[in-house]
Amino acid sequence: MSDPILFSVDDGLARLTLNRPTRLNAFNADLARAWRDVTSEATSRDDVKAILLDASGPAFCAGGDVLDMATTMGAGSDITDLAEVINAGIRALTQSAIPVVAAAHGTTAGGGLGILLCSDYAIVGGRSKIGSLYANIGLTPDLSVSAQLAAAIGQRRALQLVLQDRLLSAEEAQEWGLVAEVVSGADAADEADRVRERAEQVARFWLAGAAGAYGQAKRLVRSRPERTFTEQLDEEARSIGAAFETPDAKARVAAFAAASAKKAR
Repeated sequence: MSDPILFSVDDGLARLTLNRPTRLNAFNADLARAWRDVTSEATSRDDVKAILLDASGPAFCAGGDVLDMATTMGAGSDITDLAEVINAGIRALTQSAIPVVAAAHGTTAGGGLGILLCSDYAIVGGRSKIGSLYANIGLTPDLSVSAQLAAAIGQRRALQLVLQDRLLSAEEAQEWGLVAEVVSGADAADEADRVRERAEQVARFWLAGAAGAYGQAKRLVRSRPERTFTEQLDEEARSIGAAFETPDAKARVAAFAAASAKKAR
């Protein structure tokens, strides 16, 4: 059997590929454990400066594998346990100081929406559809949907999405601020390739620049709800001072100053 997640690191970029294409990359126990383990490894390695999250097959992620739930899980506690394993990976990505880009072609639904929200920059295809759909099977949001969706698009729009049987189009998702870019292709397969290519361009942009500064900027924004306004100002001041001491920043500040001085002559 294929690994439920494909994982590789190349020149600072970690690629995590959900790999249950015949089940639309829906989470079962095997994928949940692999997700927890791979995200932990990716966010703890010193050689990883950016993360690209994508998926095999025609969809990004359909959330939990409902068929698997119905046939192998006998109690609500089993579902809770599964969600908690996946949540460990969600925390690893969102709490890290490593920027994450998602290449989310095809459909993203249910808990897959929470996986998408783990990214800091999301790119979808023109044919993509994104929605909640939990209530269709009598379930409630999980995998960080209730924790992150309103922060991403506002409470009223979040409620519109979770209280209706609705899939947003790619254009609607971009208009709502749920995704950053929409990339189209000649057909579904071409579009998926183009979405992945654009996501890698974004990741390589981070890597070519001050990757550590991008990561710390992500950390500051993501961790803001944990602090009061005053505490956040203190953390910003501490963080920029620490960044100024890094060799990368010293070189970049010196180059900027030299270029400015040259223009002033």
